[in-house]
Amino acid sequence: MAAVAADVVGLARYVRVKVKFEKSTVFDASVREVFAFHERPDAFALLMPPWEKAEIVRPPSSLEVGTTVVLRQRVGLLWITIEAVHVAYEKDVSFVDEMRRGPFATWRHEHRFEAVGDRCRLTDAVEYTPPLGPLGRLADPIAIRPRLRKMFDYRHEVTRRELARAEVSATRGPSSSDRTGRVDDP
Repeated sequence: MAAVAADVVGLARYVRVKVKFEKSTVFDASVREVFAFHERPDAFALLMPPWEKAEIVRPPSSLEVGTTVVLRQRVGLLWITIEAVHVAYEKDVSFVDEMRRGPFATWRHEHRFEAVGDRCRLTDAVEYTPPLGPLGRLADPIAIRPRLRKMFDYRHEVTRRELARAEVSATRGPSSSDRTGRVDDP
């Protein structure tokens, strides 16, 4: 009987074990610029991969503590509601969101911004407990982790693209227009 109890306790620990995922990229932009991109009202929508069947119900109004984000996402044949709340915020340093409702038993996503000379290292650090207990733990390396890798690769590429666009816009400077609204070529 003691052996069975030990097995149950061991299984419970295995099921509750949090998994960590991290993606870091160094961008040719300052911490201020990379953080400012994430603060843009359209950033969250831009960072949603197009292959994810998701609908933003309530976009973030800011990155500050207390901000709630609500999504509806298709997982298999089901539509589920995901609700996340921002629980930490330090401008130009980090912000953290935690899932309050959704498929994972726990989900904590920290976005860290670190100066590397005049560049910025963005690190997305996610700590989560896979859904479905032991089955989710077994599926993590073949189903969950590859999906996270693909999603964060996409998000970092979008960040790189948007930072490059902002740099091009800044180097062009404001364009002039006449009273008819026509814009002169720079």
